[in-house]
Amino acid sequence: MGQIAPIAVSEKNAAKMLDMPVGSFRNLVTDGILPKPRKIGPYERWDADELRAILRGQMIDGYEDVKW
Repeated sequence: MGQIAPIAVSEKNAAKMLDMPVGSFRNLVTDGILPKPRKIGPYERWDADELRAILRGQMIDGYEDVKW
């Protein structure tokens, strides 16, 4: 069986996906530039496809007014 691509990632891995320090990632989330995580039980996770879409400059529901 091949490697499974994650559909949701932790804060550390979300920051890695965008090649930035965790603190910088957290600041962008706090400032509303990046989306907030989703709660899955006790876990907070970011949608990996949403992060990819942001990098491509695509609009994300709830972030229409943000200039990527």
